[in-house]
Amino acid sequence: MKAEIHPDYNPVVFVDMTTGKRFITRSTKVSDKKETIDGVEHSVISIGVTSDSHPFFTGLAQFVDTEGRIDKFQKRFGAVRRAGKPKL
Repeated sequence: MKAEIHPDYNPVVFVDMTTGKRFITRSTKVSDKKETIDGVEHSVISIGVTSDSHPFFTGLAQFVDTEGRIDKFQKRFGAVRRAGKPKL
């Protein structure tokens, strides 16, 4: 590995903004907000969506009824035809 070409790897706490769950890890990202955990200073970074709040992981995902949407579209626009090429 070449020296001095890689970014610094720092201890970080990612905080889910909606649930407040904290993920302690390391990252190249840093922030001005700091917090000491077990004697180690971590940067605190707020995140909007994590595995704790994403609908796929929480089981709260809503499935879209695509067949109903297609039927609704056909009902509204099914009779409308595109104008053909003008005859010259």
